Amino acid sequence: MKLTVGHVLAGLIDPNLISLSQRQISHVVIDSRQATPDSLFVALPGENVDGHAYVANAFDNGAIIAIVHDDIDVECSMITSHQNKASFIAPCKASFAVPLPICIKVDDTLQGLQQLAAYWRRQFSPTVIGITGSIGKTSTKEVAYCVLSSKYNTLKSEGNYNNEIGLPLSLLRLDDSHEKVILEMGMYDVGEIAELCQIAQPQIGMVTNVNPVHLERLGTIERIMVAKQELVEALPADGLAILNMDDSRVMAMRHHCQAKIFTYGLSPKADLWADQITSQGLQGIRFVFHLHGERIHAKIPLLGRHSVHTALRAAALGLTQGMAWDEILAGLQRKGAQLRLTAVPGPNGSLILDDTYNASPASSIAALDLLHEVDGERKIAVLSDMAELGAYEKMGHRKVGVRAAHVVDLLITVGDKAQIIAEEAISCGLTQSAVHSTNDIYFVIECLKQITQPNDIILIKGSRSMHLEQIVKWLTH
Repeated sequence: MKLTVGHVLAGLIDPNLISLSQRQISHVVIDSRQATPDSLFVALPGENVDGHAYVANAFDNGAIIAIVHDDIDVECSMITSHQNKASFIAPCKASFAVPLPICIKVDDTLQGLQQLAAYWRRQFSPTVIGITGSIGKTSTKEVAYCVLSSKYNTLKSEGNYNNEIGLPLSLLRLDDSHEKVILEMGMYDVGEIAELCQIAQPQIGMVTNVNPVHLERLGTIERIMVAKQELVEALPADGLAILNMDDSRVMAMRHHCQAKIFTYGLSPKADLWADQITSQGLQGIRFVFHLHGERIHAKIPLLGRHSVHTALRAAALGLTQGMAWDEILAGLQRKGAQLRLTAVPGPNGSLILDDTYNASPASSIAALDLLHEVDGERKIAVLSDMAELGAYEKMGHRKVGVRAAHVVDLLITVGDKAQIIAEEAISCGLTQSAVHSTNDIYFVIECLKQITQPNDIILIKGSRSMHLEQIVKWLTH
């Protein structure tokens, strides 16, 4: 079964309208430039761009239906739905003909998108897996997908589609061929993951960790824990929570969960645990899985010792979904498992470790650990501001500076906050001549072009807001 115009009408207005049109929706977009023939366009409001100004453009590009909440001057069939969070009241009946294109006017287009996604989710019965945590969500989702999709037809949320917009868009790609659905769940405040769970209805919840990320918004790490905990609280009694035994805050969530618990980690107390971890630099990692006395040796292409937790999470999911070890290990070998940190050729015969997606103190220290493990002539790190750390801002940057001092030969920091990294690295023994601080990424580009030598290893890592990916782009184009 595929999403049709009739389903959109049934989900937003009246279930009796489902038979009105069996015209299939090709895909759902929130950017009119991505509209193609037979697509659905959702006109979301925005601070700088209001989707309502682009409805005509979406129709010109082939969209056949749009969801709006403002009056628009576009030639189309207009259907009005009065909605609130709890219900939809239909002023129309199934007897009328609806020529395309159609605009459905609702009270709030974001709520309309979410309502449609919730309706569509309930038309199917796949196993829905929600993944949350402070760091490692996307990497875990990608590796878990590699494992599950080696046996099951699996749908995953694309990119970082993990919020109140992205998750509904992911669910609207669901059809009756999908057996498993893996959804990343992010948040900026308490209550947001609970709302995502109301839409997605997960039966399995996985929590990676609780770290001081988004402290600027949530205030305390305890509130971060409460926000992440909403996933396990939403699981049904016959569901499953997969929890990190190595994180005490994650393990405390078991007291708020009616579902069964499966634990993973580096402790023998976990249901699934690992030891004998050896990093082989850019060749991946070796370690041993342990499950109920069984020992399974693994060598996988994930980078850095910290990636063993990612592998444990994916393996735990596979095991609880009835997969055999040979299937799981094959999935862990699949291309695409290594998503975030990649190695690319740099200037003058150097190698760049591109980890520019995002940064927190924990993930930055893990990246520095990998830099330490990789064989190279000199170790160079480009580190920028880490955002949304709140009261943990100074301490978090200092911790990264301490680790950098013990790993790098040259350190370049980008941004005002990152100067704390530089200062701490110097106080821990790195010479001032080996440290450069700037706010200009183009200075960094020119500096690296001039100072790099064959076999240098360059780590580039920072928060998305700092746009360090531009450095990688200019050094590798």
